[in-house]
Amino acid sequence: MGGQCVSDESDEVLTRVDGNVGLITLNRPKAINSLNQPMVDALRAILSAWADDDAVRAVVLSGAGERGLCAGGDVVSIYHSARKDGVEARRFWRDEYLMNAQISDFPKPYVALMDGIVMGGGVGVSAHANTRVVTDTAKIAMPEVGIGFVPDVGGMFLLSRAPGGLGLHAALTGAPFSGSDAIAMGFADHYVPHGALEAFTRAVVDDGVESALAEHAVEPPPSELAAQRSWIDECYAGETVEEIVARLRDHEAGAANDAADLIATRSPISLSVTLEAIRRAGKLETVKDVLVQDYRVSSASLRSHDLVEGIRAQLIDKDRNPKWSPATLPEVNPADVEAYFTPVDDDLSF
Repeated sequence: MGGQCVSDESDEVLTRVDGNVGLITLNRPKAINSLNQPMVDALRAILSAWADDDAVRAVVLSGAGERGLCAGGDVVSIYHSARKDGVEARRFWRDEYLMNAQISDFPKPYVALMDGIVMGGGVGVSAHANTRVVTDTAKIAMPEVGIGFVPDVGGMFLLSRAPGGLGLHAALTGAPFSGSDAIAMGFADHYVPHGALEAFTRAVVDDGVESALAEHAVEPPPSELAAQRSWIDECYAGETVEEIVARLRDHEAGAANDAADLIATRSPISLSVTLEAIRRAGKLETVKDVLVQDYRVSSASLRSHDLVEGIRAQLIDKDRNPKWSPATLPEVNPADVEAYFTPVDDDLSF
């Protein structure tokens, strides 16, 4: 398949087989390789084909351009779909989550190069892989609460299992974390310097995954988030988002106060649903179980005021001034939170 595209309708996913390694490149560099429907369709098709192809013994996923692997899903499309009837958005999520499950189950080494920006849907194509490589430029985040949405793509499986309060901190602030943090949090496995990625990929093709890692992976620098576990664990042990924010505000650590300020800018309903979703995800056994929950929560988000308003404020009008509804955490009704978890007619099944 030398250099040819997977999908006739899109050159936004490039694939080729070099030796016995399948190379996938997300190729929308101007959009930091944000995922759209044709890209998800192409990825699902190629992963299905390569899973059963004896000529392909390993897969390497990377992103085109210098800015990052993938900045997430194409949320402007989600905005337009939500304002219409939501059909396209739900189709996109459904197919995206099926793809996330394919990645988590992939039967061969699947090496995700988590370089530069890796956010939202970018986490979905990488952090469920069996071989996750971060770099010194990695900037990873689940920033959904900032657009009135809830972390999805199976990310709650990882967030709920991160040590102490680290997952809640990442989810409720939406703040980016480093490659070292990602390893500490269970989002990644290996650390390869950005400058060595090309040689690393070459070594995967020439010598295999284990040998390439032995040659190019290095000890990660200490995780700054892990070093702050004392205040993070203490504050995020609060029962409700309100209590968590109060603990952050009262804490003497400046970083705790900064986290409170950040959370205060996020959608109150999204924050409340996120906290509940992480707690539920912690009791679910597999990534697939969490993806079923994600599809229910995303479908409910589509009907909410805050998703459309959040995308409008960040990406359409860019006034960065969303008017959330409800406007404050105390106004969030527990029944409204519970409604996000109701089964949908077309529940995901695996």
